[in-house]
Amino acid sequence: MLTGPIGKTLKDMTIPMVMGMIALMSFNLIDTFFISLLGTNELAAISFTFPVTFTVISLTIGLGIGTSAVIATTIGQQKHHLAKDQATTALIIAVILVAALSTLGWFIIQPLFSLLGSDENTQPFITAYMKIWYFSSVFLVIPMVGNAILRASGDTKTPSMIMALGGAINAVLDPILIFGLGDFNGWGIEGAAIASLIAWMIGACVMLYLLSHKRQLIDLAIPKPDEFIFATKSILKIGLPAAGANMLTPIAMSILTAIVAAYGHEAVAAFGVGSRIESIACMLVLAMSMTLPPFISQNLGAGQNARVQQAYKMSCRFVLAWQLGVFILLAICAPLIARAFAQETEVQDLIQLFIWIVPLGYGLQGIVILTNSSFNALHQPTIALKLSVLRLFVFYVPCAYVGGSLFGIWGLFIGCVVGNILMAVVSYLRFNQYFRKVELQV
Repeated sequence: MLTGPIGKTLKDMTIPMVMGMIALMSFNLIDTFFISLLGTNELAAISFTFPVTFTVISLTIGLGIGTSAVIATTIGQQKHHLAKDQATTALIIAVILVAALSTLGWFIIQPLFSLLGSDENTQPFITAYMKIWYFSSVFLVIPMVGNAILRASGDTKTPSMIMALGGAINAVLDPILIFGLGDFNGWGIEGAAIASLIAWMIGACVMLYLLSHKRQLIDLAIPKPDEFIFATKSILKIGLPAAGANMLTPIAMSILTAIVAAYGHEAVAAFGVGSRIESIACMLVLAMSMTLPPFISQNLGAGQNARVQQAYKMSCRFVLAWQLGVFILLAICAPLIARAFAQETEVQDLIQLFIWIVPLGYGLQGIVILTNSSFNALHQPTIALKLSVLRLFVFYVPCAYVGGSLFGIWGLFIGCVVGNILMAVVSYLRFNQYFRKVELQV
């Protein structure tokens, strides 16, 4: 990462992550597909859960970002013993914080989702699903932060295999636990949550074994108090602002879901399917947002700022071209996708409308995501947090709301694209401005 050709290095790091994410997100779509077979109310219920579940996941992602940035920089400075202490500490604090947030969420399920727009048709399904999901989230945090530790060391192949393993277990268990097998009648939407729980428990065990025994990247004992405190401060300095920035996304999505709910449960169901499709359509961007930061952090630790700038700009150009191709493919396949994920004609029409409009802005959204992840890798989480606030609450949600108010649901979708266009320009300019200041200081 410090001396190799930038393009080839990023490609070699990203391809394994893409493969793992293809598997994981494909299985997530399968999960949505099986739930959709239960009915529109169940599909709408799972759509209501996305912003809330992503809030918990965002905390984990933020802690993973802080972990990756700190450990990669430490490795770039050739301080490997300190990196091991930081990795062990990261897992401990991640479990504690996610457990605390999930416990709070467990006690406010009904009032929270009522606030989001759920009613008596969806609330029982939401409650049944979330009671299990909150418990299982504690096991999800271990493989997620563990993957960040592996990526910081330059290993992206193992994380991709663990992601694929978890997704495969979930996909196999979903139809069995949801619909049953033989004399077993299945548990409906609760079965989907239990399938995730089992998959994450297995993933946590595999990750702990790899990190402690195979790779020797963590200790199974708590570090000494002074080392633990130092590592905690270093990780949280980046991790908490990064988590805050990531948690803004589900908050904004909650607001947007409440806005969409005004158009009916069919619109919420379509929006939920569209959100899952977005995760697949943007998987390369998400993979690069995981592989670019370790590259940036290690080069930052080695004092190679020119390589950092080249890697960022090269990534942005590639993402724009790639996502344009993805949009064209999605637009062609929109009718087939809509029929696969919905039985009601109205829901199918809304899914098609989503696909024909919203993915047009995914390339620009990719620039925003890469910019934020780059600033976190540069140990500038405050800038990333400010950009996230600007994107979601100055551009994205307001543009969607205004578009919906003026032109209905299709105007809301267009507003999402406009918001991404404006924010992409701001993000790119801010990154260049940061390095102009760095060069002046040098």
